[in-house]
Amino acid sequence: MKVTCDKNRLVSAISVASRTVAPKSAISALEGIYVRAGVKLVLSGYNLETGITVTVPAEIQSPGECIMPARLFFDIIRKLPGDVVSLTVDEKFKVQIRSGIASFSITAMSAEDYPELPDVDSEKGVQIPQNALKAMIGGTIFSVSENQARPIHTGCLFEVENDAITMVAVDGYRLALRRYTAEEPIGRTMKFVAPSAALKEVEKILGDTDDPCSFILGSKHILFEIGDATLVCRILEGEFLDWRRVLPENNPVKLTANVASFMAAIERVGLIISEKIKSPVRCTFGNNTADLRTVSTIGEAHDVCDVAGDGKELEIGFNCRYLLEALRAVPDAECSLELVNGLSPIVLNPCDGSRRFSYMVLPVRLKAGE
Repeated sequence: MKVTCDKNRLVSAISVASRTVAPKSAISALEGIYVRAGVKLVLSGYNLETGITVTVPAEIQSPGECIMPARLFFDIIRKLPGDVVSLTVDEKFKVQIRSGIASFSITAMSAEDYPELPDVDSEKGVQIPQNALKAMIGGTIFSVSENQARPIHTGCLFEVENDAITMVAVDGYRLALRRYTAEEPIGRTMKFVAPSAALKEVEKILGDTDDPCSFILGSKHILFEIGDATLVCRILEGEFLDWRRVLPENNPVKLTANVASFMAAIERVGLIISEKIKSPVRCTFGNNTADLRTVSTIGEAHDVCDVAGDGKELEIGFNCRYLLEALRAVPDAECSLELVNGLSPIVLNPCDGSRRFSYMVLPVRLKAGE
């Protein structure tokens, strides 16, 4: 194999592909990056759960394939002095790397034992702007469950309808929902749950751009196509929570809050709470005010935040971290706080009445004196 390519593009490709290289595996080939020179130069990382493949523009003088040691390969390429890299691999897998005045000689592995990445055979994928998918993942993935007793909830649910794509994450204490409305009819429906580990990698690859990306659903896998990169992972099996049934609607108490101001007040009263010292934030929603109090073994904290509307003196307790994470995910400057009573969840919705996002946080039962 002999190829020549741009150094910066190769560094970027190695960085992306190496994210799914297995740190330790019974198949030693999976601990490296699979490099194949054919029509194009292709780099892959795979850990038997998730695989990333990146295509790099290159001049292919001689085709071939091998397994490069991931960390060493990355470190060598990124520290090369020139702008162009030359890679030569002989039949004994001796690798010559040259750029500028620098040269390296390392040993690669045969690609014979490298497993094939799953092949997703399906119809045309569903397209969505990269920045929209990135916002949807970032706005839901913090609510994914870490409880392996319910594996289906360790991923995010995707629901594709004719005109919208909805993502939902739940962990038993909260629910996060983001929705993208397509400009043109999608023309198909589908439902699947993608594992959070894979979605975190998708989020890193996605750019803050309107350029399209797509996802293609197979029988057991989902394939994301993002520019020159593809990511494939196994979809989770099981029955996801019926979120439409648990997300309250037509709540009798509706208030409008400035997200930054409400967050700042909760952060202040949360200063005397920690992972070791847990205590709920007691919220009393009055007429145009939210009174916030916390009592812990450290001391007491009190703050007041202006809100618009009459909360009818409704008193409710929340896990400080859960409520803050929901507020941080709200993409608008203001949101609607919707409640039923002190034992029902709070729901954060858009003020315009749309369903672009919804964040539900279950309350904490308050004890006298807290």
